[in-house]
Amino acid sequence: LQLPSNQTLRFRGKKAAAWEAAWEGASVPIEDPHGLLPEMLLEEGEDSRLLKEMPLCLEEKRHFGTGIQSYFNFLRFLVLLNFVASLLVVGFVIAPNALYGSGSLCQKYNPIPQGLVSYFSYIMDLLSGKGFIEQTYLFYGYYPNMAVRFVNFAYDIPLAYLLTTFFYLLSVLCLQQSLVSEDTSLASYSNKVFAGWDFSLMQDNMVQLKHKSIRYELRMDLEEASFRKHQAELTTSQRVSLYILRSLINILVLVFLGVSFYCIYLAMSYSQEEMGKVSIQYLLELLLAYLPSAVITAANLLVPMIFQFLVPLEKYPLSFQIKITLLRNVVLRFASLIVVLVTLWGQITCNGNPQNSKCHNCGYNNHLHPCWETSVGQEMYKLMIFDLVITLLVILLVEFPRKMLVTYWSSCLLLKWWGEQEFMVPDNILGLVYGQTLCWTGALFCPLLPVLNTIKYIAVFYMKKLTLYANCRPAERTFRASSSNSFFLLILLLGFTVSCVPALYSIFVLPPSKACGPFRDQSTMWNVVSHAVSELPAGAEDFLRFVGSVAFSAPLFLLLSVFMFYLKALANSYSSRIKSLKRQLCLVSSQLKAIQKWI
Repeated sequence: LQLPSNQTLRFRGKKAAAWEAAWEGASVPIEDPHGLLPEMLLEEGEDSRLLKEMPLCLEEKRHFGTGIQSYFNFLRFLVLLNFVASLLVVGFVIAPNALYGSGSLCQKYNPIPQGLVSYFSYIMDLLSGKGFIEQTYLFYGYYPNMAVRFVNFAYDIPLAYLLTTFFYLLSVLCLQQSLVSEDTSLASYSNKVFAGWDFSLMQDNMVQLKHKSIRYELRMDLEEASFRKHQAELTTSQRVSLYILRSLINILVLVFLGVSFYCIYLAMSYSQEEMGKVSIQYLLELLLAYLPSAVITAANLLVPMIFQFLVPLEKYPLSFQIKITLLRNVVLRFASLIVVLVTLWGQITCNGNPQNSKCHNCGYNNHLHPCWETSVGQEMYKLMIFDLVITLLVILLVEFPRKMLVTYWSSCLLLKWWGEQEFMVPDNILGLVYGQTLCWTGALFCPLLPVLNTIKYIAVFYMKKLTLYANCRPAERTFRASSSNSFFLLILLLGFTVSCVPALYSIFVLPPSKACGPFRDQSTMWNVVSHAVSELPAGAEDFLRFVGSVAFSAPLFLLLSVFMFYLKALANSYSSRIKSLKRQLCLVSSQLKAIQKWI
């Protein structure tokens, strides 16, 4: 659900304000002497959407600022995104397979141990994604390479599997556009001071919360203005010293990133090699399975703390400090995921050498990864499970004990200096983007991953809301949501791009596993689309092949490029016009001041 901003609510008129006040005061009788609420309920058009856009996060906004509200809005958006993906997967892939049932396949891939199996092994299988859970709809290898036959209709499972992934990725772009369709910023001091108040508030506590919200926004504006003024007064020697210091800090950042990536590579290689051994204990196997996840999580927890310590030394503006820290953490998390994928790629393809003895027969290392798609899906599954477990453990073992220590032993100087924790919006949003990137990366290899991610984010929503009210205090340095929402969406788009690379490479380049999955008889996954197109009528086949040819794509690319440059030029002209109008306003203001002095 997309929440309208306060600015948009003011422009929608008194009916929108009445609805917001009615919703905030739902626990008490509503006074409506002018009959605004029934009129608003019957209103058609744009205002009627407010019935579906209930402001569920207004309390977070007014207790802790708009930055906290932006986090929960973003989290709700990701829940909706994964829910849509879950409907696509269940409706077009899993439901037809459930109707088809388990038929006899010529090639069997059954990793389930036979004979007596201990109860602990089932728990280990659930956590590692192997054993009994590997032969479920959760992973790629369980799906057949046949068509589901109804009365007079054949439903091609491999084609549906592939096209569902494409439509899921396309739906991501559509929902992103709907999220950024509204600007929630309040651009100037005058808007905040003269037009920022909500006159529909009827309760004292709501009035106090609105005071806090406006104060947070003004405080951030004043802090940034003061910092920029100080930076403008620096001398040349001070600027040179500052640039040298920033260069040294950036070199140090690169060193920490390199060490983290090397540790992840070693953990991934060691885990895969040791897991291939036959004689291994259950507990040791579980530890080895989660060794890469543990190293990645340790790097994601420790290295950002170092970045957080270094960034104030660079003396950037406050808003840019948030962005540069977030950018470094993004590089750390996404590059860690890339290291895992590249390590898996090296093991699956014998480091890109098809002439290797292990990859010569099948085109991939079938000895270490007999069903390599499932192996990739298992890694993404383990990373997602471990991410959820770490979130829960941090809340239970770190945040709640810290709150209790600070509350009941406040006389201790060390605990008083430590203080209550703040809800760090950039770090938490980055965690959401990282988790969503894991989901996108593993969606092709683990089709039910969007369903699991929906459940995970619903749990995270309530856990974060609980720890926010129980353990956190309002931030001393407030976070400006309006200036960074686009940056968060840019990071989400970057994660989407990172996740598309392994999916497209697997679809168009890598040979599918010969022992499992819906594409076991194909040289590449994309061949099922070519085969489906060849079975269409001649006119439809010729049209689709023309659309996929260079003769169509090259002119389309040129046309889109011209259109993009046109929109860019149009945006520049609008920007120039806005700057000209601002200069005119400043000139009129100075003239009025001169007239007042003369009078």
